[in-house]
Amino acid sequence: MAQAMAQRAMGTREWAMLLLLGAIWGGSFFFAAIAVRDIPPLALVLVRVALAAAALWLYVLARGFALAPLKPFILPFLGLALLNNVVPHTLMFAGQTAIGAGLASVLNATTPFWTMLLANAMLADEKLTARRAAGVALGIAGTVVLVGPGLIANLGGPAWAKFALLGTALSYAFAGIYARRFARLAPELVATGQLTASTVIALPLVLLFDDPAAMLAAGTAAWSAAIALALLATAFAYVLYFSLIASAGASNTSLVTLVVPVSAILLGTIFLGERLEIFELGGMALIALGLLVIDGRFFRR
Repeated sequence: MAQAMAQRAMGTREWAMLLLLGAIWGGSFFFAAIAVRDIPPLALVLVRVALAAAALWLYVLARGFALAPLKPFILPFLGLALLNNVVPHTLMFAGQTAIGAGLASVLNATTPFWTMLLANAMLADEKLTARRAAGVALGIAGTVVLVGPGLIANLGGPAWAKFALLGTALSYAFAGIYARRFARLAPELVATGQLTASTVIALPLVLLFDDPAAMLAAGTAAWSAAIALALLATAFAYVLYFSLIASAGASNTSLVTLVVPVSAILLGTIFLGERLEIFELGGMALIALGLLVIDGRFFRR
């Protein structure tokens, strides 16, 4: 009974998947920052999920997946789409129009904290432990250090934008727990169903509250970034995400938001020639220590 109530442990495969997912979503901040210059936030959500859904439908049909198991989940997919796509993406893109990427990444990195609290209250096999709480606290502290002096400069942004990013983190936390009910479906089918439902929800919202013509006026750079968001950071990334949910649980999967800012900075250093600062290395070390504490194997040895 005690083992059934304990927090799931991640193996080497799950950690590798988590790091890959974090690397992919780290790049999504660059793509979003470029795309949102020309494409309004709500319209960008529609472009992102619609292109991703189309790509996944082509994939599952080409691979010959049985589609009958999707039928009982049609309505639940709408709930998952709201929690994991429409609400958080809209809040994130809107918030990023008014605050810097550094502060946005810190607020987004609180997702494991909210997931940990919600999972402790709602799930029997993801109970809160002192070691896990300490690891998440170290990870969030590392994210703050990682952003460094730029965080202080961005603290003066509007309150609504900060609450929008906190709302993003909370929505992701609820989504991770809600996604547990889809565990018996293949991850590819869960991602396809979620993104299809997201498209169905986002389309009328864009037609009612946004200007669809603005998408047509967007430049090549914005569209290239939006396509990268859709295919890499959405279609492929969500297959990884739901695979992790099924094998490692919601709380462990939420740790990806601690990896995302690290990967974003490393990608900028490698591909954009940005300088890696001492405080950034310190933040990365704290995040790595937090993940080691959560994993526990290093300290047991």
